[in-house]
Amino acid sequence: MSTFVPARRVSDISISPSTAAAQKARDLRNAGKDIVDMTVGEPDFDTPETVKAAGIAAIKAGETKYTPVNGTPALRDAVMHDFKRRLGLNFKSSQICVGGGGKQILFLALMASVEAGSEVIIPAPYWVSYPDMVIANGGKPVVVKCAEEDGFKLNPATLEAAITPATRWLVLNSPSNPTGAAYTEAELVALGEVLSRHPQVWVLCDEIYDQIWYTSGSAQTISAVVPAIADRTLIVNGVSKSYAMTGWRIGYAAGPQPLIDAINKLQSQMSSCPSSISQAAAAEALTGPQDFVTDSVAVYRERADLAVARLNAIPELSCLAPDGAFYLYPCCAGAIGKTTPSGQVLKSDLDFVIYLLEEVGVASIHGTAYGMSPYFRLSIATSTEVIEEACNRIEKACSQLK
Repeated sequence: MSTFVPARRVSDISISPSTAAAQKARDLRNAGKDIVDMTVGEPDFDTPETVKAAGIAAIKAGETKYTPVNGTPALRDAVMHDFKRRLGLNFKSSQICVGGGGKQILFLALMASVEAGSEVIIPAPYWVSYPDMVIANGGKPVVVKCAEEDGFKLNPATLEAAITPATRWLVLNSPSNPTGAAYTEAELVALGEVLSRHPQVWVLCDEIYDQIWYTSGSAQTISAVVPAIADRTLIVNGVSKSYAMTGWRIGYAAGPQPLIDAINKLQSQMSSCPSSISQAAAAEALTGPQDFVTDSVAVYRERADLAVARLNAIPELSCLAPDGAFYLYPCCAGAIGKTTPSGQVLKSDLDFVIYLLEEVGVASIHGTAYGMSPYFRLSIATSTEVIEEACNRIEKACSQLK
């Protein structure tokens, strides 16, 4: 019998660590273990009733056929309206593309532009999928570490030093997964000044969490702050996080016409179009009542404040307050080098999260998976009771270290 040998693009990448961690937590719970799962990066709220009703109405109206590759006119109009209303940006309908989640749009954007030798600057801590997406498309991820003292954000000098003639993209994820850090207007202006000197560098803005915002004002986007580079910026967003629609799988992007055309060409050969029913629901999410977003963000903010205070009270840990998103990225440096009750010396953040899982049943993700150590990621997209229980267990585990 012949043996299947995967293509190199498959062998060169890894399974998403966050997906693997979430599955591990589910497996342990299914096996009867008492697990507090802090890995899942999706809202614990249900999709708004008005949005669900729009999906049901689409089914009943027979809107169950193929749609245009770049999405229904109604959804593209809704996206255009949302960008104008929230960010002050004007796009034509032809400058919008729609896909099966923001992740697909990001992948297609890289597929449409990255070739062998292309470099993509990825500030760390980073969402776990960015480097593997670049590698899968033949490019080279250039990981640039952003210190906690800088708020886990890229500064102009570090950006300048990372750019080469082969640089194709800079990835900006704001607010960030895993840190919740977001760029201010002044910080984006400073990065824009660097980018203005390097016209070969495009900017891939992943803004999927931009409505989950805790600080004053609202999230900023570099296209609005630095209009001179708008013609080489792609803004990627979606309804998964802000509207609790992860399973509906709708993401979208707005940007320069040639890039959007290339993305649409690829999608025409890949999936034809996203779900017509999900698109109808997404259009309602963007144009209908927005109180769900306001109310859920208020809850996330309360949870973040609670968890940050609890974690900072543990001597071995420290945690910056996030600007947005629903993650915390605590530093566990104080636990590294200490010994567990079983006699194991914790040598890394991976050792630490395994210790939390095995000793007290808290599932989290090690910071090395996000390009920075010694940290670990916790999702606060869960109830206050679960967060309190997780913090109690983490505190107990840390108190047992010698």
